[in-house]
Amino acid sequence: MSQPAFDFGDDELDDGANPTYTVGELAEAINSSIQRSFGDGIWVRGEITGWSDRGNHAYFTLADDALVGERNGAVINVQFFAPARMRLRPMLQKHRLRLADGMKVRVFGYLDYYAPTGRIGLKMTGIDPKYTLGDIAQSRDEIVRRLVADGLLDANGRRPLSPVPLRIGAVTSVGTAAWHDFRHELESSGLGFQLSVVDVRVQGEFASAHVAAAIGTLARLRNLDAIVVIRGGGAKNELAVFDAEVIARTIAASPLPVLTGLGHEVDRSVADEVAHTALKTPTACAGELIDRVSAYRAATETAWNSIVRRADRTLTASTNDLSATAHRIARHTHAAVERADERLAMRIDRLVRIGPAATQRAELRLTAAATRLGERSRASVGRASGQLDVVAARVATLDPAVQMARGWSITRRADGTIVRTVADLAPGDELTTIVVDGAIRSAVHTLTPTGSPAGTLVPAPAAVPAAVPTPSPDTSPATED
Repeated sequence: MSQPAFDFGDDELDDGANPTYTVGELAEAINSSIQRSFGDGIWVRGEITGWSDRGNHAYFTLADDALVGERNGAVINVQFFAPARMRLRPMLQKHRLRLADGMKVRVFGYLDYYAPTGRIGLKMTGIDPKYTLGDIAQSRDEIVRRLVADGLLDANGRRPLSPVPLRIGAVTSVGTAAWHDFRHELESSGLGFQLSVVDVRVQGEFASAHVAAAIGTLARLRNLDAIVVIRGGGAKNELAVFDAEVIARTIAASPLPVLTGLGHEVDRSVADEVAHTALKTPTACAGELIDRVSAYRAATETAWNSIVRRADRTLTASTNDLSATAHRIARHTHAAVERADERLAMRIDRLVRIGPAATQRAELRLTAAATRLGERSRASVGRASGQLDVVAARVATLDPAVQMARGWSITRRADGTIVRTVADLAPGDELTTIVVDGAIRSAVHTLTPTGSPAGTLVPAPAAVPAAVPTPSPDTSPATED
């Protein structure tokens, strides 16, 4: 590769048409040019990044707010020296502003080329607080408009708050004066508050995400009555954390009522707008909870005292009514007893007077009844005796002995059973026939059923009748011999 040719003549290094500067001369030239062009100072707006305190001085980078985070975004270094900080501090405090990363500002200063670092910077000497406040207000108004459009601005306000909110979930930075004041106020009340706290950052780059996550965590608990979001007072731009849309939407979606005590003395944050109840300070937030519980307790005591008084009045009235009723019953009872005694005495007198006559009449009626009973009894006995004689005669005619005397007999088989039909016998069966004066033994020779043809016989072995002693009369039905 060929190298370019240079002409190293004897010409001078500097000429009027094409001067050559040393680095120092160039720095002075740049500063002179800057002084001529921006000698009266310049207003610059942008977003603060890389804020750094070094003693009483502060240094940061002002980035084009439309290109923050862009690789080729424009930036300029800003020096905020102690004298300017001291001079501007009252104004910043008046407007409750604290410069920090992410804050959009409009600042005034003087451009300066710092030769040791080779950088152009801006020496800040003034600030326009209205620009920052306007940006905060504009961002806040846009968020509020979106919440109204989505119907979320009063969503949490419609959540019912327990009349006795004793179980409280707190979102705050533990260890701060705000948390100490809030807890001390509740503990000093003497009421049984139960606190569940989530420790979060309440300012800085990730504060809004932490606060929203903490609210969401407590909202999922079922053992809480309410959630409180508290922090102490601070600069407006620091409190602008609670203007974040993510916090507002988390509060709106919470099933538990959310109370805020964010240290605002004048302004309301977006979180205050969507909260169920917004209080000025953490102490005021604790006072609201205490007042609600105390009011409920007072109402309960009042209701109880009213119940006691009404019960006393009712009991007294009932006692009086019972006493009056008892007296009336006693009077009526005495009068009734007296009347009954009088009636009893009258009846006793009547009985004494009419008793002998009534007894005499009763004795006469008894005597007549006894006479009639005797007469009727004898007649009844006579009729019954006649009927008994007739029955006895009928029974006598049925006596087996009488029937045998008339010529009837009883025939039994060898096993003692009575013969009633021809079908009960078979040729050769032994029989015992009982007559009035004895018994005859025989054997069946032939059987002739009633209605059989004449001469039809059933052969049987011959048997000789034999006389036997006469048995005792049998009460079994008699058969004619």
